[in-house]
Amino acid sequence: MRIRSLSIAAVTALLASNLGGCGTVNEKLSAGMGDYVPQWAGGLPADAPPRPGTPQYDAYMKERERKRLMPAADREKEEQAQKGTTGSTSAGAVR
Repeated sequence: MRIRSLSIAAVTALLASNLGGCGTVNEKLSAGMGDYVPQWAGGLPADAPPRPGTPQYDAYMKERERKRLMPAADREKEEQAQKGTTGSTSAGAVR
């Protein structure tokens, strides 16, 4: 009877350590894999800003700073011009 209790405890400890290992592996994978999940499956939306540390992020921040320093009237004109060229894309996504 004592050997059976010892073997059950060993198996339980082994399973617990395996689950702990999966948690740390998934933590590292989820940081990179989130970019590849489609939006319909819960991934990043199309208008999400780029991740910090990438060249796209640096360009995004420069553009954001440029817009921040613009006078409000010029900024509104630029936004209206962009809306006129791109059209309304959000209306087609709602069903």
